[in-house]
Amino acid sequence: MTITELMINEQIRDKEVRLIDDEGNQIGVVSSKEAQKMADERKLDLVKIAPTAKPPVCKIMDYGKYRFDMAKKEKEAKKKQKVIDVKELRLSPSIDTHDVQVKVKKAIEFLKNGDKVKVSIRFRGREIGHSKTAVSILEGFAADVAEFGVVDKAPKMEAKSLVMFLAPKA
Repeated sequence: MTITELMINEQIRDKEVRLIDDEGNQIGVVSSKEAQKMADERKLDLVKIAPTAKPPVCKIMDYGKYRFDMAKKEKEAKKKQKVIDVKELRLSPSIDTHDVQVKVKKAIEFLKNGDKVKVSIRFRGREIGHSKTAVSILEGFAADVAEFGVVDKAPKMEAKSLVMFLAPKA
């Protein structure tokens, strides 16, 4: 439930509510006017925390502090999320072995950082006739990075490119 969905103070129009005080003690079922009066006496807010319950559950609390704490928790949760990027490496069907090793090192670096790697071989003109050599290049590439990553999607033709995806090992 987001913070904006909560009803506070005069927005609560129910006849009776189950009330919880600011220390977490259950007071019981009281009229909403009485609950509002108790909240005002303590200079706090009456917040409806469970609107679907019968009767709805309200709590006496400092609403501003509650909103601040919830926003802080949401921010922390966002920080802990890991966004997985897909890094792309482009090869050609006539690539030399040393050039493949340079690309392998880069792929290993990406996999260590937790990113997925898209390895593609782009065919130009008549090169498409050599697709078997391109498949063997990608298979060798996958074998070279096997210690750090696994093949997520096997080599597959997409338009004029042969594409393979690698994912980091868990």
